[in-house]
Amino acid sequence: MQKMMDYLSRNWEHFVIPLLVLLIVFGAAVVVRRILFGSLRKWAGRTPGTFDNMLVDSLETPFLVWSLMFAIHVSLQVSVLPSRTVSLAATVLQLLWIVSLTMVMSRLAAEVVRAYSSRVEGAQPVTSLTQNLVRLFVVSIGALLMMQQLGVSITPILTALGVGGLAVALALQDTLSNLFAGFYITLAGQIRLGDYIKLNSGEEGYVADISWRATLIRMLSNNMILVPNAKLAQAIVTNYSLPEGRMSLPIAIGVSYDCDIDHVERVLLEEALAGAKEIPGMLSDPPPAVRFIPGFGDSSLNFTLGCQVATFVDQYLVQHEMRKRIFKRFRKEGIEIPFPVRTVIMKS
Repeated sequence: MQKMMDYLSRNWEHFVIPLLVLLIVFGAAVVVRRILFGSLRKWAGRTPGTFDNMLVDSLETPFLVWSLMFAIHVSLQVSVLPSRTVSLAATVLQLLWIVSLTMVMSRLAAEVVRAYSSRVEGAQPVTSLTQNLVRLFVVSIGALLMMQQLGVSITPILTALGVGGLAVALALQDTLSNLFAGFYITLAGQIRLGDYIKLNSGEEGYVADISWRATLIRMLSNNMILVPNAKLAQAIVTNYSLPEGRMSLPIAIGVSYDCDIDHVERVLLEEALAGAKEIPGMLSDPPPAVRFIPGFGDSSLNFTLGCQVATFVDQYLVQHEMRKRIFKRFRKEGIEIPFPVRTVIMKS
């Protein structure tokens, strides 16, 4: 320790000067960063798009790290360290710069894809599988740049991957089947984010996300169901959001055999037309219709009121409100809703 202190006292300029250079360069970079990003934010605020805002947000914090790395590089150049040490430190800084740039660009690329999908009319929402693929592509380019910087030949690596690919595929059959099934589901466009679907096994809900392994379905109870992509690709799926969210809603009504069927039809149609104007989610185009179907029941005349709702979940409120309106109107009009009637013959 004493020898080190003596060396520092005799050669203080060897350490103070690089430290001063580091502080000066880093301080200047901080000032430049403040001025530069202040101007960029003003410019981004005047433009209508969102890409410039994402670019500024993604680069502001990493720019500070890059400034520190640049300051360290400049201070090493003015130091009296051995050239081999300086060269090694420069290589490490270059690798760190590639890693940080790769991380920033992967995150930015995923955000750009997501923002572009939300702006383009008719484009499908971006799933986490798509975003992860974009990130993987950018990371792969960064890894190649790092290997090139280290002088590593890529050809032997590709050869080894080709030889070991079969073994990996056999070991990861389930994972790969789910991965490629996720590709199929995403590209086919028959199951999209936000769609309300029901599987033949009974699970139903909104498609929340499609990842590399499973599709996440949010039930109406706000619980999540994870369905492996391979199982979903093989299942019989009812998509209540295709070809559009609007769907028909039949409501069954039974009345007494003593009722006038024309009067019942007129009352039901009046209530349906009024409800289409007042009940949220109930559509007036196409207009509601009343049909004497299925017709003659065991103890009642059975009608079907057909109407349209905007989305699958709107049917619950529409049924609730329409049944209340019909029940009140039937009481007012004296239309009887019969109880089941059974004739019992007793023999002695």
